[in-house]
Amino acid sequence: MFYTTDSNRHGLAHDPFKAIVSPRPIGWIGSKGRDGSINLAPYSFFNAVADRPKLVMFSSAGRKHSQRNAAETGVFTCNFVSRDLAEKMNLSSATLAYGDSEFDFAGLTPKQAELIDAPYVGEAFAVLECQVTEIIEPKTLSGAPSENVLVFGEVVGIRIDEAIVRDGRLDMSIARPVARMGYMDYSEGSDVFEMFRPQVPKAEV
Repeated sequence: MFYTTDSNRHGLAHDPFKAIVSPRPIGWIGSKGRDGSINLAPYSFFNAVADRPKLVMFSSAGRKHSQRNAAETGVFTCNFVSRDLAEKMNLSSATLAYGDSEFDFAGLTPKQAELIDAPYVGEAFAVLECQVTEIIEPKTLSGAPSENVLVFGEVVGIRIDEAIVRDGRLDMSIARPVARMGYMDYSEGSDVFEMFRPQVPKAEV
């Protein structure tokens, strides 16, 4: 099958786009507003975009609470979603009024980050502390702004629970990271296999 996205006539019961672009890591974003209120929300449009310097981004349709707080304070945290926290992560996606704490709603422990003024999930195996580098609204082919807001941040600090460290590496069989699939589906990434880049033989002179 083939279809153009302007019509989106795929003939399926549900739009397959996000199922194709999967699995996607979950950006579990902790933030604080200028008023001192704290917020926690999961974003399935999230990823690392660079290693030197370490940059991450998260995106959503419209300016939600996380985007508002990141713009006001210039900082946010990204919290690792492990399988044992999946249900609480889902609870934190509830639409609460601004100022109400998703930490409390989901039964999670907010802790103060080391380098930035933002909360992180105390139960998370790993946390990225981030400073905002830019916030953009990407354009469509017509040049008009889309409804989306992208927040980019540079990672300035990393917290790791040593319970998931084995032989100098993060052991995914212990960490059991959760990823977003399409529809209401999730996956768990503890079934890991390893591949090395191919070595291309040098041409003989």
